[in-house]
Amino acid sequence: MLLQPTTETIDAFHRGRFHLVQPRGRGHRAGMDAMLLASLVLQDGPCRVADLGAGAGAAGFAVASRLPGAAVVLVERSADMAEFARKSLALVENAQFASRISVLETDVTLTGRARFAAGLGDNSFHHVIMNPPFNDASDRRAPDALKAEAHAMTENLFESWIRTAGAIAMSGGQLSLIARPQSIAEIISACDRRFGGVEITAIHPRPGENATRILVTAIKGSRARLQLRAPLLMHDREDSHAFAPLVDDLNNGRVGYVRLR
Repeated sequence: MLLQPTTETIDAFHRGRFHLVQPRGRGHRAGMDAMLLASLVLQDGPCRVADLGAGAGAAGFAVASRLPGAAVVLVERSADMAEFARKSLALVENAQFASRISVLETDVTLTGRARFAAGLGDNSFHHVIMNPPFNDASDRRAPDALKAEAHAMTENLFESWIRTAGAIAMSGGQLSLIARPQSIAEIISACDRRFGGVEITAIHPRPGENATRILVTAIKGSRARLQLRAPLLMHDREDSHAFAPLVDDLNNGRVGYVRLR
C-alpha cells in the first residue's frame, strides 16, 4: 500500500514556544525573514499588532510568543494561507495564544469604508508589521500559484500597503517591514506624510557580501530624520554557516531588535 504524501507540516519556532502549520511542496514557507520582522516589535505592556500579509502567521505568532501583552491580528488575503493560520491557532501546542491571536481574511489594499467594514479600523494598532511580496515579477517565476502570490510584487505595492498601515496605526504607532534593498526609494516615498523617523538596517549574508534584505521601522506622525543603522551580518565568518550570535538570538525570540532613539 502506497502512503499518500502529506500536504502540510507542523514546524516548531522559537525553540518550540510556538508551532506553525505550513504547506508542503507549494506556497510560501516561513523562515528567517519572518523572525527578523517580528524582532522589530518592542512594547512593554498590552499592545495591538496587525500582521499584514501574514501568510500562515509566522511573524505574528513570533511577536505573541515574545511579548505576552501583544494581541495580534493576522491579515491575509489568500484563503489557503488564512486556513493554515487558523490550523496553527487550533494546535494544542499554541493554546496559550488562543485569546491573543486572530485571523482576518481580507485584502490589505482595501481603502475607506471597505477596509473599515473588513475589520481594519482607523487608528487601531500600536504596531503594523509586513513582509510583503517583494520580488519583482520578472525576477523569479514561482512553481505554483500560491507561492507566486506570496513572492511576486504587484504595481505600487508599497504605496498601497503602507497607505493601509498609515490608516490603521495609532498616532505614534510603529510600522515595521522587511524588503529588498532595491525597494528603499519606494518605501521612503510611501512613508512620506504618513510615517517619519525612518530607520533602515541593511542585512548582509557575510562580511564583504552585498545586502540582500533591509529592515525598516518608522513612526506614525514622527518628524525625525531618516537613520541608516549599522549593518546586520547573518553569518559573521566567511567560512561558517552558523548564525551570528545576535541573529541567533533574534531568530529564537530571545531578544528584540531595539530601535535607535
